[in-house]
Amino acid sequence: MIEVLVIKLTLAGIVFFTVLNFAGFHTWVERKQSALIQDRIGANRASIFGLRLLGLFHGLADALKMFTKEDIVPAGADKTVHILAPFFSVFFALVAFATIPFGDRLVLGTRVIELQVVKIDAALLYVFAMLSLGVYGVILAGFASRNNYAILGGLRASAQMISYEIALGIAIIGVIMVYGTMDLAELVRRQGQMIGGWIPFWGILAQPVAFFVFVTAALAETKRVPFDLPEGESEIIGYFVEYSGMKFGMFLLTDFLDTILVACLATTLFFGGWQVPFLVADGFHFPWGSVVVVSNPVYALLGVASFSIKVVVFCWIFMQLRWTLPRFRYDQLMDLGWKGLFPISVVNVVVTAVVLVVFQEVRR
Repeated sequence: MIEVLVIKLTLAGIVFFTVLNFAGFHTWVERKQSALIQDRIGANRASIFGLRLLGLFHGLADALKMFTKEDIVPAGADKTVHILAPFFSVFFALVAFATIPFGDRLVLGTRVIELQVVKIDAALLYVFAMLSLGVYGVILAGFASRNNYAILGGLRASAQMISYEIALGIAIIGVIMVYGTMDLAELVRRQGQMIGGWIPFWGILAQPVAFFVFVTAALAETKRVPFDLPEGESEIIGYFVEYSGMKFGMFLLTDFLDTILVACLATTLFFGGWQVPFLVADGFHFPWGSVVVVSNPVYALLGVASFSIKVVVFCWIFMQLRWTLPRFRYDQLMDLGWKGLFPISVVNVVVTAVVLVVFQEVRR
C-alpha cells in the first residue's frame, strides 16, 4: 500500500510540476510568437548573469514581480471570498489533469504502473466536472470585488462558460458512442486499431465534426482571444480588475492551464493520445510484415514523447489562433454557441447513432 502511494505521489508531482512549468513557458511562447507574427523582436531584456536566452527569463521575472507587488483588497470587498476566488480557479484547473493518461502501462519488474495519476472509469465526467467548477472562481471574483465592471466581467464569463459547456459536452458524446468507454486510458487504447493495416482509427477520423465543435467550444471555455469577452480590455477590463500581485497572476495562470488542458483533451480524444502509428506493446508492426521489437520502458517512453509532441503542437495552434483572429462581439459569441455549435453537436450525435445502428445491422 505504501509503495502504491509513493508511486501515485511521484506521478502527481511529475504531472503537476510539468504542467506548471509548461504554463510558465507559455508566457514566453505567447510573447515570442506574437512578436514573430507582428514582425517584432519580442521580450528579450531579462537576463541572469548576462545571459538572456531569447527572453526565456521573462516568465521568471514576471513571477518575482507578482510575488513582490502590493496585494490590495478593495475596502468594500468581501475579503475572504476575494482571496479564495483565484485559488478556486487554479485548483480546479490543476486537479483536472489527474485523470489525463500521458502514456501506456510501464512495467518495472513485477510492478505495472499506469501512467495516469488517478484511474477513474468515468474519467471524462470527472474532467468536465472540474471544468464546470472552475466557473465559481470567476463569478466569485467578480461579485466579491464589489466593482460594477468586475461584476459585468464575472457575469459575462459565467454565461460564456456555461453556454459553451453544453456544446462541449454533447460533442464528446459521439466519441463515447464510437469507442464505448469514458475511461480515457481505455479510450486511447481503442484508438490504436488500424484501418486496413495502414490508418490508425483515431477520433479525428471517427468524429471529425465533433473535433471542430470540441476545439471551438473548449477555446471559448479558456476565455482567450477570440473568446476573451470576460476580459475585454477596451471595454470592462474583466472580473479580475480589482486584483493585484500574485492573485492576479493566478487568474492569468489559470488561462494557460486551461489551454494546456484543452490540448491534452484534444490529443486524448481525437489524436490517439500516446499512440504512435504501427507501435504496439511489443514493438513496431508494419503493414508490409516487418517487426521491430522494443522493450516496455522504450515503448512507454515513446508514448509519453508522442503525447507531449501532440500537446505542444496543439498549444502552438491555439496560440496562432489567439494572435490571428479578432475578438467576437458578445452577441456573436452567444449566437455561435447556441445557434451554431449546439445544433451541430446535436445533429452529429444523431447521425453517429444512426450510422452505428446501421453498421451493427450490416455486421449481423
